[in-house]
Amino acid sequence: MDAFKVHAMDLTDAVIVNSSRLKSVVWNDFDRIKKGDTCVAVCRHCKKKLSGSSTSGTSHLRNHLIRCQRRSNNGASQYIAAREKRKEGTLAIANYNLDQDLKKDEALNLVNIRFEQETVKDETINSGHNSFDQRRSRFDLARMVVLHGYSLDMVDHVGFRVFVKNLQPLFELGTFNRVEADCVEIYEKEKQKVNEILDKLPGKISLSADTWTAVNDAEYICLTANYIDESWQLRKRILNFFKIDPSHTEEMLSEAIMTCLMDWDIDRKLFSMTLDSCSTSENISIKIGERLSQNKFLYCDGQLFDMRCALNILSIMAQDALGALSEVTCKIRESIQYIKSSQARQAKFNELAKEIGLRSQKCLSLDNPGRWNSTYLMLEGALEFRDVFFELQKNDTAYIVGPSDIEWERARTISSYLKLFVEITNVFKRSKYPTANIYFPELCDINLQLIEWCKNSDEHVRPLALKLKSKFDEYWDRCSLGLVVAAMLDPRFKMKLVEYYYPQIYGSGSKGFIDEVIECVNTLYNEHSICSPLASHDQGLAWQVGNDAVGLLTSGQDSRDRLMGFDKFLHETSDGEGEKSDLDKYLEEPLFPRNVDFSILNWWKVHTPKYPILSMMARNVLGIPMSKVPVESAFSKGGRVLDRDWSSLNPATVQALMCSQDWIRSELENY
Repeated sequence: MDAFKVHAMDLTDAVIVNSSRLKSVVWNDFDRIKKGDTCVAVCRHCKKKLSGSSTSGTSHLRNHLIRCQRRSNNGASQYIAAREKRKEGTLAIANYNLDQDLKKDEALNLVNIRFEQETVKDETINSGHNSFDQRRSRFDLARMVVLHGYSLDMVDHVGFRVFVKNLQPLFELGTFNRVEADCVEIYEKEKQKVNEILDKLPGKISLSADTWTAVNDAEYICLTANYIDESWQLRKRILNFFKIDPSHTEEMLSEAIMTCLMDWDIDRKLFSMTLDSCSTSENISIKIGERLSQNKFLYCDGQLFDMRCALNILSIMAQDALGALSEVTCKIRESIQYIKSSQARQAKFNELAKEIGLRSQKCLSLDNPGRWNSTYLMLEGALEFRDVFFELQKNDTAYIVGPSDIEWERARTISSYLKLFVEITNVFKRSKYPTANIYFPELCDINLQLIEWCKNSDEHVRPLALKLKSKFDEYWDRCSLGLVVAAMLDPRFKMKLVEYYYPQIYGSGSKGFIDEVIECVNTLYNEHSICSPLASHDQGLAWQVGNDAVGLLTSGQDSRDRLMGFDKFLHETSDGEGEKSDLDKYLEEPLFPRNVDFSILNWWKVHTPKYPILSMMARNVLGIPMSKVPVESAFSKGGRVLDRDWSSLNPATVQALMCSQDWIRSELENY
């Protein structure tokens, strides 16, 4: 039937057909009317009549909606407003109206709002000067879900669907599966970008690994690449987020991590790996380190490969300290609860404080047991009112939970330990991505304090100090070399900081430890010199992988590669001929003045032309993540927990969401 006949049709005695089975979104704006054997679609906005036959499709109806002036004038809010009540009943949202122009008694009828469930079409609809891109909007939605960690099933929430349809009626909102597939597609595209970034890096990559727990008790390992890019900015990118089985052995876990490294093609680019302080971590790092050392991928025979998280060891020691003080802490917590249980008791406590002349800026507060610094603050506040608690015991017979003199004294001593741990942790927290050089002096101070604490004669305190010292020594033996090399690359300290601290820590045996540091620094420098401007990148790589050099030399590369051995000889003998190396020049020059605004990465960026080889070494060493704990979790006693909604998803989807979320956020931070 042509358009003229449809428009002129007399619709007297016509019947409105129940269109609840019609799936297309256009029927939100048309009434389907049947007269005899003829079906007509009547626009609810301008009342224009168009063919409503099932054989006519809906394209002509969509085109009309784009051109419909009355719909355009009324705005998108009226475009999907429900007009009719259903016999099946209505579902109204109280006090909520999509259209401010609707009558007060016209409630929003969700039943009348139909949603397209068909496969989303990749098409752009033009309307005047505006255009609507269905595919772009679809991926904007998926990117929003990824970026903000929203639940994927939000697309099934009726309130969200109403909001979207009112905001852009032409957008065909997909299903859970559609959004999941879009998120995975975003992940694949973003992964390619990260691959290109890692491939072009001027330096090495340091890996960190964290364990996450899902709300369903499933466990995941998160692998993160840490590096300093070509502009001397410290960067980090999550590479993998994969589920692990409790039955997996250390051999299987190390193999899984190696598989991830090879999948990203960064196994030969690895410089170090940072894990938590536990026996499992030790065995995993040893296996991976041995694998990489066999292929001659690691500098300094892997001496700087196996690192541990500094904030993790601080948290472990702090929790050990609190564990030793648990009984006293419970008494102090109960004492504070007793005082705060009524206004009368609080008033009495304040009155006693005035009587003994206590004027403190601190106040009593209960702790959050999940954060160890919160417990320290509770103890610190309670210690200020120690004498007031004694007076309360004399004046209030109901108060019977107060600590004894000895217990208060132990609380004071152990609280001083916690204070140091809190202060050092706060130093590390000041920078979002702290470079490796900042850790050495702070951890040296902890080492010296532990030595003093071990001299305590208290039968309860001294065993605790020895326990803390033992755990710290395990960390120090493993990480001190990396810490000191990073500190040496700080132009404000160089070797002077080592020469200052080591005699205090090691006494008469300090010279041997300093010589060990010097030997490591020289070895590391010599190995980096292979990749200096005097040798090509391929030459450096060939030398680094040892036996692979033969393959490179015979693969048709430039014949100048044959002089690779000469380049090495030239570097090794240049010092004997009177030419000073970058390292010698750097160490002989005066220390750079210490100031608040100093940026070590900016300093090396400026001085790269002056120290071309040493700057390569600095880029790799300063990029080691000596701490991998995020700022917000620095004082947390528990591990990292995956969001409840994402915990229920397929592990492959979880990895896609976690990785792409990190990549998108990192990209936004760069602008």
